[in-house]
Amino acid sequence: MAKKKTQKFPDHPQRWVIEPLMNEPTYSERSMFGARACYLYNRLMLLLCSRGAEPWQGLLVPTEREHQPSLLDELPDLVVHPVIGKWLYMREDLEAFDDTALKLVDLIMRDDPRMGVVPKSKK
Repeated sequence: MAKKKTQKFPDHPQRWVIEPLMNEPTYSERSMFGARACYLYNRLMLLLCSRGAEPWQGLLVPTEREHQPSLLDELPDLVVHPVIGKWLYMREDLEAFDDTALKLVDLIMRDDPRMGVVPKSKK
């Protein structure tokens, strides 16, 4: 099976967050909402946002609503995104941004079922 093509994006200030994911065979990236959408295990896992003002400066964490409480308990720097309420968000100016981002990547790499959403199929 051929590896999915990953678009070439210009450098992103948060690129270091996704570097551990990029070597996984199912990894791919796409543009979404002016952000970089990162897919792994056939799920949308993270969006790297660096456009405009809050709440578009940080990481969007796609998850199903039923998983939000446990993720918010485990990672208290996350909040429900004020515009896309079905996802979680972490501002990049938080003091604990780096540590929490690494914890998110660890959950993704372990294929934690709370992480990510399956994209709707295109008609």
